[in-house]
Amino acid sequence: MSALVQPRLVNDAFGDSTLFLDFAFGRRAMLFDLGDIHALSPREIGRVTHVFVSHLHMDHFAGFDRLLRLRLNVAGRVRIVGPPGLCEGVAHKLSAYRWNLLGETSPDFALEALDWREGGFVAAGLFRARAGFARIELSLPDLSPGVILDEPGLLVEAVPLDHGIPSLAFALQERLRVNVHKARLDEMGLAVGPWLSRAKERLRAGEGGEVEGAEGQALSLDALVRAGALQTADGQRVAYVTDAGWSEANRKGIRAIAKNADTLFIEAGFLDADRAIANGRHHLTAAQAGMLAREAGARRAVPHHYSPRYETREAELAAEFEAAYRRSGEA
Repeated sequence: MSALVQPRLVNDAFGDSTLFLDFAFGRRAMLFDLGDIHALSPREIGRVTHVFVSHLHMDHFAGFDRLLRLRLNVAGRVRIVGPPGLCEGVAHKLSAYRWNLLGETSPDFALEALDWREGGFVAAGLFRARAGFARIELSLPDLSPGVILDEPGLLVEAVPLDHGIPSLAFALQERLRVNVHKARLDEMGLAVGPWLSRAKERLRAGEGGEVEGAEGQALSLDALVRAGALQTADGQRVAYVTDAGWSEANRKGIRAIAKNADTLFIEAGFLDADRAIANGRHHLTAAQAGMLAREAGARRAVPHHYSPRYETREAELAAEFEAAYRRSGEA
């Protein structure tokens, strides 16, 4: 079945951690982290609706200026969620520039910035181009524990990890995967059209009832599923872990956020021979990352965020990760 999102790392394994989540349907994308995003086209950046930042080290947030520059003159809104300090960081970034050319006739572009920690949101601000990006306080979202985005068709979850500072790991969870069986539609004499998108959205949201078909007829969603015209399966899960030390609390959090992920992107920065260096810098080794991916039951695991000290030894890191991911044992 086709996936809701196509996730891909923006940079190579030695580059800044940033994951691009491109939605298969609709003009939409998300980012997990906001490092160097020059490899993304302006069109791709223009589709971004949400950015989830693990922590405020430069290699995870330096892409903010490019995102702002490419979106500034286009009406729309981008929501950025991160650990405590994110909202203040966005305010400082914006205040570094002079906005005297903006006003009520400017495109209505806005940023929402929200701080989250275990237990819920703790700060939220709105920054509108038409108001010169002056901060406007927002009410805090009231979501279920561990949830930082709740939409009819999907959730985004977070778990706090320790990197010497708080570092968030994320997972996008599709509620239900829905695909169209074109041949079955033809057998039923039903034409394709925008109604199918509405039908899929309602199924992902857990709604039943009827939907209006291409010719205005009332079509039962349950009947369409029973006939196989609309096929459902467990929703896709994409998890992202970066910059976390090898502690029991971190291991527990990583296994939870990555549990049964269809795809897990996990940092694997150091060779296991340099475990002491990794521990001192609050990072995982490739072997540790592979072990955690296996323990979480991730169906596919992609290592990333290699330390530049290994620029000529990428194959060794990949081999250590793969060996630990595919076999049992202690790291």
